[in-house]
Amino acid sequence: MVPVKLAVIGAGLIGRRHAEHVAAEPRSALSAVVDPTPAGRAVAAALDAPWFPSFAEMLAAERPDGVIIATPNQLHVRNGLEAVEAGIPAIVEKPLADDLAEGERLVAAAEQAGVPLLTGHHRRYNPMIRKAKEIVDSGRLGRVLALSGHFWLMKPDDYFEADWRRETGAGPILLNLIHDVDLFRYLCGEVASVQAHASNAVRGHAVEETAAILLRFANGVLGTVTVSDSIVAPWSWEMTTGENPVYPQQDQSCYQIGGTHGSLTIPQLEIWANPAKRSWWEPLMRERVPVVQEDPLRVQVRHFCDVIRKGVTPIASGREGLNTLKVIAAVQRSAETGAMVELG
Repeated sequence: MVPVKLAVIGAGLIGRRHAEHVAAEPRSALSAVVDPTPAGRAVAAALDAPWFPSFAEMLAAERPDGVIIATPNQLHVRNGLEAVEAGIPAIVEKPLADDLAEGERLVAAAEQAGVPLLTGHHRRYNPMIRKAKEIVDSGRLGRVLALSGHFWLMKPDDYFEADWRRETGAGPILLNLIHDVDLFRYLCGEVASVQAHASNAVRGHAVEETAAILLRFANGVLGTVTVSDSIVAPWSWEMTTGENPVYPQQDQSCYQIGGTHGSLTIPQLEIWANPAKRSWWEPLMRERVPVVQEDPLRVQVRHFCDVIRKGVTPIASGREGLNTLKVIAAVQRSAETGAMVELG
């Protein structure tokens, strides 16, 4: 089969990783790198791909089968609309937009045009998460009642030397928690309401550094989540999963999902259950479910190829990305006002 021609727009840290995976995947071919900077041109040269400073110039030279948009957040909607208007399927990195109304405009345009639009919530493609969803959906845990999640780690002082990282909107709620919330929705369903509190007690920046969130899901599940980039700890997706080798992996969990017949830890995929009678006086059995690990960014590329060639339903659609963004916006609003925020 002829490889699917994919272009990558934006050649920063995540854009380069996307481009490398597209180039390495037999099902796809890196048809272009689009980035106006010398760094973008260097990425294209390193991967032996054509380079263009703009989407329009790329389109004038060669039309790709799909594009992966990894530009700065404020450009996501503009670049996504360019792809939709050209009728080209697109993956837009998270967050789908930096403004809910603009995100809705992008999603509505794609749906009206019938152009596949995906959000780059790549963690959904992690084989471990796919197995976790299989476990939850199978009923092995019984009725799921509660979820607990942690994002605790320490971002060093030099991380904040860039001015924008000290400003409102650049804190762990939007930059980090958005990944976790997307997985909670994927595993446990839609969020009905949120209650949140935030603090910047240590650094004193305009942006939050710690937050505690209560999630009420439409199906009755209750979730408690704490997020902080000022705590030295091993309990976060980054520190426990080994997904990105830049973080030292720890043998700890970052999520727990509890049900009437058992509980599940993530990423270990340990199921805890009573072998006979369910009781706090009975022994607990621990079963670790095996899974073959694979880089989710590469799995995402293969899935995108299937969306384009075979018309399969996107796992992380633009609409899904928008709904996750709505939860994050509700968390931010609740943290600002102290009030519970209901989602439609």
